[in-house]
Order: sequence, then structure tokens, then C-alpha cells
Amino acid sequence: MATTVLLLGLLAVATGTDVRRHQIYNATTYSGSLAALALNAAGSMLLISTEAEPEALERWLGWIGVARCLLGFAACGLILLVCFVFFRVGGGDVKLMAMIGAFLGPERGIEAMLWTFVLGGCMGLIVLVWRVGPWRLVARAARQLLWTIRLGRGSPLSPDERAELEMPLFLAPSALAAVILVRFSLAELL
Repeated sequence: MATTVLLLGLLAVATGTDVRRHQIYNATTYSGSLAALALNAAGSMLLISTEAEPEALERWLGWIGVARCLLGFAACGLILLVCFVFFRVGGGDVKLMAMIGAFLGPERGIEAMLWTFVLGGCMGLIVLVWRVGPWRLVARAARQLLWTIRLGRGSPLSPDERAELEMPLFLAPSALAAVILVRFSLAELL
């Protein structure tokens, strides 16, 4: 549980800086990734030097092993690196997901990343409906649908409509909620 407490603390810091300043600082992500690696290396050394049970290390320390730590870091980091190249994802988000993968391992890290996208998309939709209004949003969607049916393509958006759609999304709060869902197995209840 030591790694869970540390990870949640780092994600809380990243959430605060992401919401306030639209940035996730390298000091948070780099130190978190190094801490995950150090804790897993310490757990491995403890496992080798004593007769400790791996289950006890996993339960109390959150130990997943150095190999799984590095694999989670690489898997989550590379997936978000592809998103960084092809979509508008910030570099801090890439490093944040890599850090989560280092703490949780590849399977749980990818699960947390997918939950982050789902929760982030839901938050984005809620903010869009709040800013534009539900009736205006439905009217614009219907207009786009009719243009697509009639002409085979949508109507171009006005600069005002485009500006309303270009709002910043914050992945750090979604990542915090996703890690809580995955780490405490709350996703299984949904």
C-alpha cells in the first residue's frame, strides 16, 4: 500500500497543477517514475535477501517487480506517445501515464489509462454541454447530420463554433479517479 499512497499523492499534485496552470510538471512525473523503480528494486532486494513472501511484499509495499515496473512504464508511455504524435495530448500527460504504468504494471496501467480516457471524455462532454447548452448542441448536431445526408459532408463550422469546441481537457483529475477505480478494484463494481 506504500506505493498506492505515494502514487495517489503524486496524482493529487499533478491534478492541482493541471487544473490551475494547465501543466503537469516534470518534477512530479520524473520523481514518481524513479520512486516506483526504486521501491520495486528495494522490494526485489528484500525478497532476495530475506525469506519474505512475494504476496506480503505485494500487499504491504505494492511490489510488482522491476521488470513489470519497466514494462508498465514502457507500455503506457508508448501508447500515450502515439496519442501525442497523432492527437492533441500534452507531453505532461504522456509522462503521467508512463508513471502510472511504472507503479501499476502493464495490465493495470493500461486499464487505468483506458479508464482515464473514458472519464476524461465524460468530463469533456459534460463541460461541452454546460458551455454550449443542450438545446444548441442538439440543434448543431442535427444540422451537421442533415448536411451530411444531403451533401455527403458536414457544413463547415464558424470560428465561434470551432472556438467553443477547443476547450482544454485535464487528464490528471481523470487519471486520479481512474487509479482509484483500478487500484481498489472499484471498476469491478460498475
